[in-house]
Amino acid sequence: MRVAVIDNTEISPLGQVGVALREADAEIQVFRAWAGEALPDGSYHDALVVLGGEQHALADATHPYLPELIRLMRRMGQTDKAVLGICLGAQLMARAYGAKNHLGTTPEFGWRQIELTDEGRDDPVLSVLKADFHSFQWHKDTFTLPADCVHLARNPTANSQCFRMGRASYAMQFHFEASRTVVENWNRDFPDTVERIRPGWLQDYPAVAAEHGPAADAAGLAIARGWVSLI
Repeated sequence: MRVAVIDNTEISPLGQVGVALREADAEIQVFRAWAGEALPDGSYHDALVVLGGEQHALADATHPYLPELIRLMRRMGQTDKAVLGICLGAQLMARAYGAKNHLGTTPEFGWRQIELTDEGRDDPVLSVLKADFHSFQWHKDTFTLPADCVHLARNPTANSQCFRMGRASYAMQFHFEASRTVVENWNRDFPDTVERIRPGWLQDYPAVAAEHGPAADAAGLAIARGWVSLI
């Protein structure tokens, strides 16, 4: 199992996805697209993971590799390879399949509830959750749903929380990969940013993490394992 991981920013941990891939003894190759590394062509790898980043999905001027990455996501998906887009990766997948990106319209930060659609409850990956769940959010952009997608999850802030194209291309707006360890590292690495987004976050974090973290960690790992099983 050979998996290409696209980094869109300097600090972009695999989190629960990495746990599931290591459990499956996957060969993981990381491509630092943000630093100018060339993207793979999709022929060698069985699956593609596109992680989040601080840029938006239309930032071709500052991140000129984005159009090529979009073509790669679509090409691998159309050849029935597993593709996973998280946060920015989800927004790029929406763009890849002709949907519209909306910038700055849906800010969310922290653990938020995600509602499964009827299709989500029957989905090969999300059905393992059985019910609505909490997952970490850190975004302000959203997107419309592509034609012919399967809409899997939503919440009151952003209707487009998750969709699937074909068999195994999944776009997930929420950071299901972000375990409490990942979030704590973000708190350490970006204290001024998280406090600006959510004043009092660092002080409130222990109580909020105790309330939502354990269940969100379990849900995130279940989602990661479910997607990896489709590779």
